[in-house]
Amino acid sequence: MTRTAPRICPLCEATCGLTLVVDSHHHPGDGGEEFVTGARGDADDVFSHGYICPKGASFPQLDNDPDRLRNPLVKRDGRFVEVGWDEALELAVERLGRVIADHGGSSVGFYLGNPSVHTIAGTLYAPLLVRALRTRNVFSAGTLDQMPKQAASGYLYGHAGTFAVPDLDRTNHLVIIGANPVVSNGSMTTAANFPGKLNALRHRGGRLTVIDPARTRTARLADTHLAPRPGTDAALLAGVVTCLFDEGLVADDLGGIGPHVQGVDELHREIGDLTPERVAPYCDVPAEDIRGLARAIAASSSAAVYGRLGTTAVEFGTLGSWLIDVVNILTGNLDRPGGVLFPMAPTAPAPRPAHPGRGFRTGRWRSRVSGHPEVAGELPAVAMAEEFETPGEGRLRALVTLAGNPVLSAPDGGRLATALDTADVVVCVDPYLNETTRHADIILPPPRPSQTPHFDAILNNLAVRATARYSLPVLPLPDGRPDEIEIVCRLILGLSGVGVDADPGLVDEQVIAATLAKEVTDPHSPVAGRDVESLVAMLPDAPGHQRRLDMMLRIGAYGDGFGAREGLTFADVLAAPHGVDLGPMRPRLLTVLRTASGKVELAPDPLIADLARLRAAVDAENPADDDPASLLLVGRRHLRSNNSWMHNLPALTGGTNRCTLQIHPDDASRLGIDGLATVRGAGGSLTVPVEITADIKPGVASMPHGWGHDDAGSRLHVAAVEPGVNVNNLNDGTRLDPLSGTAVLNGLRVEIGPA
Repeated sequence: MTRTAPRICPLCEATCGLTLVVDSHHHPGDGGEEFVTGARGDADDVFSHGYICPKGASFPQLDNDPDRLRNPLVKRDGRFVEVGWDEALELAVERLGRVIADHGGSSVGFYLGNPSVHTIAGTLYAPLLVRALRTRNVFSAGTLDQMPKQAASGYLYGHAGTFAVPDLDRTNHLVIIGANPVVSNGSMTTAANFPGKLNALRHRGGRLTVIDPARTRTARLADTHLAPRPGTDAALLAGVVTCLFDEGLVADDLGGIGPHVQGVDELHREIGDLTPERVAPYCDVPAEDIRGLARAIAASSSAAVYGRLGTTAVEFGTLGSWLIDVVNILTGNLDRPGGVLFPMAPTAPAPRPAHPGRGFRTGRWRSRVSGHPEVAGELPAVAMAEEFETPGEGRLRALVTLAGNPVLSAPDGGRLATALDTADVVVCVDPYLNETTRHADIILPPPRPSQTPHFDAILNNLAVRATARYSLPVLPLPDGRPDEIEIVCRLILGLSGVGVDADPGLVDEQVIAATLAKEVTDPHSPVAGRDVESLVAMLPDAPGHQRRLDMMLRIGAYGDGFGAREGLTFADVLAAPHGVDLGPMRPRLLTVLRTASGKVELAPDPLIADLARLRAAVDAENPADDDPASLLLVGRRHLRSNNSWMHNLPALTGGTNRCTLQIHPDDASRLGIDGLATVRGAGGSLTVPVEITADIKPGVASMPHGWGHDDAGSRLHVAAVEPGVNVNNLNDGTRLDPLSGTAVLNGLRVEIGPA
């Protein structure tokens, strides 16, 4: 017998709705009588309308993967043994607690991986776990990914979580820089069926411009494709900005937001010497093409400039991210339909009247060894190894990871692996024995996705259309098996001295009480002046996370204010298994600004100062350009891959999803390469199969990120058949974007020759 059930896909940022097929005739040996046998797009989903990609279709294989850990593992005498949940949690708390008691919270590091953004545990509870650990040594995949975007947004708008997102459904000119959303499904812009949205843009007579050193699948759809030298996007955008000023293309009154923007004249004065003609040789893009880009954006009835990893994981990532928003602002496309807008998530607090805030700053604390400044509460991921290795007060002695694999995902992973083996204790919340968790002392595996509730608390803040969607678990948990929320809550309670056996719901009750106590004293809150106890009594008799979500929805922008008005509650969302549509993005700039001035600060001092570093790069003569074996390395995306964590599913192997070195035919001929190549970087060398293609710019090479599954201590049987090589082993991790602490992963110099 079979049945179907709706489920939001947890495998990328598109958050598509799935319809899962559940078979009750067989079971995979995980204590249940049912298991998921199929997945298709949910045609009734209010966000994705039936769209599905190969990753979503592979949900059953992920759910039933025999390599998934089902019970906790504890390392004894160098070998992992299975233990019960109570024993594992008590041991984790006891060993972490001992380190904290002996050496302080600063001796513990915390690493948060990308998959955590797709889980309730990772989004709502990870910050509480950090607080319980009493540490500031927080690391994440953010400094391997999007932190420059966060830093730039912080300086412009006053908060590192305030993102302007392209209005894909209404724009008439979309400019994509360093992104391939036809393959990646989009990132830092949550949009189901990104390829369909690009096709719709073309059908309504709109224009698509792609800026990328490779002719990607997205670039093939473009009206205009510019192929700059990797890592030069900030300079190219500076040329665009200068052209806008010089040719009188800055929008009158900045499209209506002029009174709320400061620093236009200062920006003009400080950036004016970075003309298209000056930056063109550095970018390897003709000056007239840069001017043409500026003119085309300015002439469009609406336009949106959008950048991703190719603009962030580079040496000028924060400058590039800033200048993307600067172009949107100067052309009158910020906070307007068809331009870029600020999404309003259903669980975000209800908007308050415009008022100045504290603004954004970095360096509130620094890393112990190299003095890296904190950015948005985090330190660079590449600093972890030295913090373990270097003796002295405050040395890292323990690490907790949540859904992260930094040994594979970060540069110089071998160094980190060695460092982890010296730690007093490593605790990993992760479903796999992988390249990082194999160095753990305790592994606490979350259950299968089908046994897990789902709500996109983070990604809704980036969505091109507001919706509220919640997935109940499709399959029940076996008796005694905690879900990921309970695992994290019991760690929090144990580390807080309450005990791992306490009710996990206590964590939510503390958050609810503290949040409502603050809300009732805020005169602009929908529950101002009300009694906290009576509000708590209105929450459902339900699991803690559902009570917390109900509170967040009710005091949010679309909420009912706990009965004070017509609006959304968790009960409404629960009654709509395909989601509640809350409408398109709307202009709301004044409600998001939290800078000290209360305005968009277009010319922040740290960014203006960093222009000197950009000028030096633009004007430098690089002797490596004369080396015939020297190429610039960039990453690339695959439709059937997501960083390091989708390679163990048979349905997603083979085809184009391969770990190869892509180079242009001219480079292959010149270097005498055919079949295999040796690639050498600052961190080491690799032997890689070669894929010769005219889709890559001459002088540029491309390898995908997240491969190298040949670690004998891992338990990833499918991935190990074709392990590929780890591109991060070419990178010694010493090059960072100084404003964000983000590792330089794109535009790296490598030497390539025959194997």
